[in-house]
This record gives sequence, structure tokens and C-alpha cells, in this order.
Amino acid sequence: MRLSRRLSIAITALLAAGACAAVPAAPAPGNEPPGLTATTAETGLPRAPEQEAVAFEHADLHFRVDPAQRRIDGDAALTFRALRPLSRLVVDLDRNYAIAAVDVDGQALPTGAWSNPQGRMSVSLPQPLAAGARTTLRIRYGGAPHVATRAPWDGGFVWSRAPTGETWVASAIQGEGCDLLWPCIDHPQGEPRRVDLHVSVPAPLVAVGNGVATGMDEQDGWRTYHWRARDPTTYAIAINVGPYELLADEYRSRFGNTIPLRFWYLRGNAAKARALFAEFPKLLEFFEASIGPYPFGDEKMGVVETPYLGMEHQTVNAYGNDYKLTEFGYDWLLQHEFAHEWFGNQMTNADWDDMWLHEGFGSYMQPLYLQWLRGDREYDAWLLNQRKTLANKVPIVSGHAMTEDAVYNRETGPGLDIYYKGSLLLHTLRQLIGDQAFFAATRQLVYGTATPRPGNFRPRYASTRDFIDAVNAATGRDYGWFFDVYVYSAALPELLATRDATGLTLQWGAPGGKPFPMPLQVRVDGRDIDLPMADGRGRIELSPHALYTIDPHSRVLRALPYIDAYQADAAARQQAAAAAKAAEDKPAE
Repeated sequence: MRLSRRLSIAITALLAAGACAAVPAAPAPGNEPPGLTATTAETGLPRAPEQEAVAFEHADLHFRVDPAQRRIDGDAALTFRALRPLSRLVVDLDRNYAIAAVDVDGQALPTGAWSNPQGRMSVSLPQPLAAGARTTLRIRYGGAPHVATRAPWDGGFVWSRAPTGETWVASAIQGEGCDLLWPCIDHPQGEPRRVDLHVSVPAPLVAVGNGVATGMDEQDGWRTYHWRARDPTTYAIAINVGPYELLADEYRSRFGNTIPLRFWYLRGNAAKARALFAEFPKLLEFFEASIGPYPFGDEKMGVVETPYLGMEHQTVNAYGNDYKLTEFGYDWLLQHEFAHEWFGNQMTNADWDDMWLHEGFGSYMQPLYLQWLRGDREYDAWLLNQRKTLANKVPIVSGHAMTEDAVYNRETGPGLDIYYKGSLLLHTLRQLIGDQAFFAATRQLVYGTATPRPGNFRPRYASTRDFIDAVNAATGRDYGWFFDVYVYSAALPELLATRDATGLTLQWGAPGGKPFPMPLQVRVDGRDIDLPMADGRGRIELSPHALYTIDPHSRVLRALPYIDAYQADAAARQQAAAAAKAAEDKPAE
């Protein structure tokens, strides 16, 4: 089951008891599509040579969503510019959809000109395409989309009912990719430059989309909503249909622009929605002051209530946290998904192997926001909760191309560590190099410039190497040793502390004997002493009865035996409880 191996959102019940606003309705009997092929079930597989040979300029997507039949009909016109001569185009599309027609630049193609046996669709062009030339591939298709058994961990469509009884439909496709919904290039680097999205739904339902609303038409009992977005991440293009009402306002940014604020909520939730909507300006103030301009200020900061927990759908983030606040007095899910507008949508990982740049930064924004909102105690408390989850079995970056499943798989991949180890190493880096260098490097990573202003940057791809280079440039020093240990190694560094008659000797032991000149603080009888640890060693002279505390401000991520013991005990108790439950449920012989 996907739930046992995939984690598609950042904070689990370890940090907050998130729950969906409504339980998704079960698929109609006999209406489930066949199983996905291995190609469709994966996202981030290596692109076909033909996919690498094109620039994806425009996707004009029409969807007719029929809740009664639990069916969608799609009409996708995809415009590509050839980077080198081509004789065919290749896109990804779930082969469970029936393809009604295919044409290229208005010329209908015979069925023999295209094939889609495993979900990677190949289309032979009527005439070869020269480098620099453009062509538009149009595919009309339809059928029952893959149903998500528990979105967002299991990708697909959610066919549900709002608490007031109306149809409530949403897509969540990060785990399996954009080919569950539309013919795309299912890879992080497959983003189209522009998307026009047209969604037809039975009146009076509302269809909410990415980007800017460009109108709505109504005819014969159906409404068609029109949206336009630029540079959306492939899995961010979303279907959201329901009996929505709208809260709207504007935010005047410190950068001089005005940002539309939009929240589509379910009828009956007005009071709770207004309270959540009041958090929008605070989030913008924090992120713009800490990181830089909201990347999509010319479109909107948008949120839509969904029948599943959440997802970072660019400019229309999915929200299903049922308006619950943490003990810290804020909505963690709203804040985390909003963080992905910077770390995921503006800056997109070049490969799934770099996914920690999305989830590690996205997870670090929670304690950082709390530090700004409430102070150091709550910052430290959130980091401690993250520290308890680390597995440290697999490096968070392998150094080679990965699929989404290989990264999120907690049995064989880094799993949750891309969230929480990523967050904690960022905390350690910030303590090591200071706020000025840390945030300068972060801005360079996100925007590709140290001085972002609205209009002087575009969404970009980035890798772990790009962040290392940004850190080195911001500090004027080589911090490769830091990333070698925390990013490219599985185990955490160990600190050996030995006290003798005259003092305390400290020595780092890094995985594989790697250099690790991490400075330390030691508190001796209430006074903090800085140790450079330049060669991985340090010593402090102590009087016989002196009391000391190593790393009193918890600045350095390192192996902690008491955390390991806690994790082992918790796992043993969980296994014992599961065995007892199985024995209790076993029928008598």
C-alpha cells in the first residue's frame, strides 16, 4: 500500500494531528480504472530523448468533469519548440484513458501514427520538425481517472461530498505525476512556460484553478471556468470542484506590488474561513521579509478547501486541515504548503534526488516562522520534535538521478529524513555561518539572484550543488565538508567527550572518517566557551568540580544515544502493541 511507503506532505502526526475535513467517498462499484502501469505509477523517470529535445512552451488544457459518472474528458493542445531536429513527440499519459483523436498542427493523425502501451505516448510527426520550429500536438481523451484511496499519499482523484451534500472533487497527483490528469512530460524539468486551464462542471459548482481567473461561461447547465498560469510545476496543475464561496482581499507588499489574496472555502465554514484568512498577510510578511518577494504576486496567493489534507498546488494550495491549530496557535498545514511557493514552485528541484531542497526548506520554515511569531522557546520545541523522527539510514542525496518513489520510500530511501534531517541541517548551517550568509545563500538558491525584486526573476531549477555553491559564495569559504557529512552521508557525526583530571577533550567522529571541523560551544559553570575544533578536536581545562554542558543551545545536529534509545523503545512498544492486537483479533480455533 502506498500509505506505508510514501509521505507526500511535510508534517505527520508526529508534529500535528492533521485530519481531512471529510472522508473521501469510496469509488463507485465497477467504476474503478484498471491498475496503473509501472511507467505511470512512477514520476521522475528519465526523460525520453524526444522529451529532452523540446522546450515546452504552452499547454492549453480543457477538462469536462462529470461527477455523476466519475469521469473526465480532456482536450489538450501542447505547443513545443524543437531544440534539435525531431521526427516524433513523446508525452506521458495514463493509458487507462481512451484516446479519441490526435492531431498535429490541425492535421488529424491515423491511429497507426501514435501508440501508448505503457503510458509513455509516442506520436510520429507528419513532417520532420527542424530545430527552432514550433508544433502543437492535440490529444483528446477521456475515462475514469485513477482514484486516490488516501490522498495525498496515494495520488489520483478524490470524488467526495461536502458536509452540506454537494459534489466535492479534487486531484492530488504529486506521487504518481501529472500523467494521471493530462498529457505531460512527467519529470521535474517538464514544466510548461504557460498553461491555460478550462474546467467545465455542472452548475452551480465552482472550479478553482492555478494562476489568474480569465472568465466563466455558462451554458446548458454547465459552467466553464478559465484560468491562466505561468511556469507551473507539472504536478501543481490541479482540479478543484465544489460548492465554494470566496474570501478576497489584497496585500501591499514591502516590495511595492499588490498581491491578490483568495480563499475558496466550503459553504457553512465562513467563520472558520475568515479566521484562517487572517493568517494570509502574516505569512506573506514573514516569507517576504525572510526569503524574498512572493514569486507569483502578479497572479495570487490562493488556497482552496479540499477533501484531503493538503498539497502545494501553485497559487491554489490544497487545504484540508479542518481549521485545526497546533498548540503553538497557528495552522501548520497552511504555512507548510505556502512555503512550497518558494521551495518547490519558484525553485524546483532539478531531479527528485534534490527533493530535500523542497521538503527540508519547507519543513524548516515552520520553526523559523514560530521563532519570528513567538520566540526561541517554540522554535526549539518544534526542532526537538523533528529530531525525534530521524532514521539516518540512507543519505538524503544519493548523487544520481532518482524517481519520486525511490526518494520517499522509507524502507529503502531517505523518506522522512528529506523533511526533518533537511530542516535540522539547515538549522545547524544557519548557526554555523550566521543569518546574513544563510539567507543570502537561500535567496540565491530560490531566485538565482541576491537582489530579487518583482519582475527581475523567473521560476528556476536548482540542485544541491547549486546550494553548496551559494553557501560558499555567501561566506567566501568552502563548506563542502559540511554537506559531505550531512547531505551525502547517512549517519550523523558522533562526538566523543573524555574528561580527565584537568579538563575535557572533545573529538568529532564523522561517517567514513570524513573531515568535520564543526565548532562547538561548551558551557562551564554558567559561562559559554567557543571551541574552534579546526582539526575536529578541542580541549577545555576544568577545575575538579566544574559542571559543563556540551552544545547548550543545541546548535549542532549530531548523534545522540538517548534519542536512539527512545526510538528503539518506541518501536518495540509499537511492535508489541501490534502483536497483541493481532492476537486479540485472531479467531478462536
